[in-house]
Amino acid sequence: MTVTADAPSGARVPVSREIEVTLPVGYTDQEGRVHREVVLRKMTGRDEALLADPGNQRNGGKLVTALLQSCVTRLGELDNVRHYDVETMYSVDRNFLLIKLRAFTFGPELRAGYHCPSCGEHFEQIEDLDALPTRSLPEGASPEEIIVDLRDGYLDRDGTVHTAMRLRMARGDDESAAAPQMRKNASLGKNALLSRCLRSLGDVPPHRLDALGTKILADLTLTDRRLIDRAFNDAAPGIDLIRELDCPACDHHFRASLDMTHFLAPE
Repeated sequence: MTVTADAPSGARVPVSREIEVTLPVGYTDQEGRVHREVVLRKMTGRDEALLADPGNQRNGGKLVTALLQSCVTRLGELDNVRHYDVETMYSVDRNFLLIKLRAFTFGPELRAGYHCPSCGEHFEQIEDLDALPTRSLPEGASPEEIIVDLRDGYLDRDGTVHTAMRLRMARGDDESAAAPQMRKNASLGKNALLSRCLRSLGDVPPHRLDALGTKILADLTLTDRRLIDRAFNDAAPGIDLIRELDCPACDHHFRASLDMTHFLAPE
């Protein structure tokens, strides 16, 4: 829905410039209140300058925080949206807002490119951002931890194998912290992100988890790493960015993440 708000000068903001959306999870403030209704305004030239800032370009998490802080004019009952509020939102809510902001500013059509893993064919198709399915928590529900039953498990120094893993959903501050590693190596960046989200692993004591850090994720088999990916993709709320695709050259059916190459470019 579109909304009208008061501008600082007392003039009314045109309804075409703002939209209200409901977060899949919601932001819990320091007083424990949950805020799910968000008012977004269209991106402007000032926001384009944020995207071009070299500091933001070097850190995707910080770029998203800066852009959303600029374009979110209201977060639930919070009229003054702070950097901390946006940075500590769950990533699924931040991604949801990015998709809505892009579709609202430039339109829902997004040109996306994919490579067929079977024949290597590169093809493009137009994605409709407004049609992407979204899983939302029921009103009043709290986000559940992500439970993964590892198949191979983590082998500790005592020879014990730990298979029961609990993680929380990632936040914006996790993205910012992992970004330097992500720039160097996507796999190492994923380790840095997941290690911040790891709550428990079998009987490994919390202090040992903290000491091991990313080593735990690096030592897991690729089988278990895929189980973790699947748990985050299938169990967590938010916009589903996994696309079901058919190669136009060989008809091979495969799944791939939504191509974001042209995400912030108008079609």
